[in-house]
Amino acid sequence: MARRKTLTYSMSFLDVISCGFGAVVLFYTIISAQAGLYRIKESSDLSAESRRLEQEVLDGYKHLAELRNALESTEDRTVRAAGLSREMLEKLRMTEEELARYEHDTLARRDSLERLKADLKSLEESTRRLKEAAPPESGESRVPIIDKQQLVTLRVDGRRVLVLVDSSASMLDETLVNIIRLRNMAPERRIASSKWQQAVNTVEWVASRLPDTTQFQIYAFDTAARPLVEGSAGRWLSVKDAGQIELALQALRRTAPTGGSSLQNAFAVIRTLDPAPDNVILVTDGLPTQGDKPPLMRTLVTMEQREDLMQQAIKSLPPSPPPFSTVLLPMEGDPSAPIYFWRLARSTGGGFLSPAKDWP
Repeated sequence: MARRKTLTYSMSFLDVISCGFGAVVLFYTIISAQAGLYRIKESSDLSAESRRLEQEVLDGYKHLAELRNALESTEDRTVRAAGLSREMLEKLRMTEEELARYEHDTLARRDSLERLKADLKSLEESTRRLKEAAPPESGESRVPIIDKQQLVTLRVDGRRVLVLVDSSASMLDETLVNIIRLRNMAPERRIASSKWQQAVNTVEWVASRLPDTTQFQIYAFDTAARPLVEGSAGRWLSVKDAGQIELALQALRRTAPTGGSSLQNAFAVIRTLDPAPDNVILVTDGLPTQGDKPPLMRTLVTMEQREDLMQQAIKSLPPSPPPFSTVLLPMEGDPSAPIYFWRLARSTGGGFLSPAKDWP
């Protein structure tokens, strides 16, 4: 019997090789599984980080929108502030020009006013000497006794008396600096100004001396004229009705001076009343600053322009105007006002009064 041939690789060797290969496969399988878990964890961390970054981006967009809105609001406020700044600078410039103009007019006309005062003093001295030289009549004293009320050259009689009260800003004070300062204050402060209170007291003084048989009307005017008794425009009120006078005076006490003045619009009231007044009492402080319509451009009104406006207002009166009696509460920088109102009183047969500060 032939012997079996011996093989180099036996079954045991193959088993060993197979086990080794299986061990390697198992090792790689375990490593692959661990790597998968690591990748899953890393992917989860990356996803969380991505979500966090996305949230930060969203928050950034939100804050960016808020910042843009805040920037737009700031820009709007900046534009408004710049506009207000330009407006205030323009007002300041106009105020400075106005003050400079009035100061120039005051200096330019001060000599003329001093000459007028000197002429008036000379006339008063001449009148005094003439009275002293005149022989007294028999049985009469050389120096007459004059009642204080006789010194007031105001006519308060008549069947129909029209009172025109200037309620413009210049009625706040005598000096231009105080007028500019007061016209921007609260209405209560403007009403309490001493010059305006003197004007109110003057109207009360006139109203208290109107005869019982008289019809009256009281208008306040600045750039426009309006009756103090609401709803009474164009018609006369009776002095016998004391309630009407009190209503008018109460409305005047509540009026706060403001704006410019238009004598032309004030004089236009005469034509609206039927029958026409037979006596007009004007309480004012100077020449007008506006005609019947506001100017197209707001500019500083010079003294020459105010004189032209005064002449236009006088020309607007009816052909046969009623007597005009003027109570002038003067302000500085307006030396021509007494001349014009005195001429108006003389030409119409009225009176002219420039009272002291403590009158009436």
